[in-house]
Amino acid sequence: MLSKSEAAEAVRRAKVRTGVTWAQLAEAVGKPLAWTTAALLGQHPMREEEATTAAALLELGDDAVLAFQLQPTRGALDAAVPVDPTIYRLYEVVQVYGPTIKELIHEQCGDGIMSAINFRLDVRRVPDPAGDRVVVTLDGKYLPYQW
Repeated sequence: MLSKSEAAEAVRRAKVRTGVTWAQLAEAVGKPLAWTTAALLGQHPMREEEATTAAALLELGDDAVLAFQLQPTRGALDAAVPVDPTIYRLYEVVQVYGPTIKELIHEQCGDGIMSAINFRLDVRRVPDPAGDRVVVTLDGKYLPYQW
């Protein structure tokens, strides 16, 4: 049986081999793009039907179907400070703007946090005359602290 991390690597290889995109997988599975991508990279469990659909599209076997359904251990970084340039830049954004985001959440919403459980994510490319932009939207439910 494949582990979730082995299944994630199998997905990445199968995407190259088959030419299937994350968007095509999300459409076939019937889930949002970011959720489907995270699930197939090992961060969410899939229902059997979703796992079977994704595995078929990627030409993967029953081991992958089972791995996609496993409950994950969430958090995908191998080190406290990421070394991949794209992931590091997101880490850098949180280092620089994290305190600002926290202050603005508290000022606008009160003493609480943004949920990463009741959460939506969107990533899109936006044309710009000075060079295309990447827009990342983090959309988490506000959870007030209960005292």
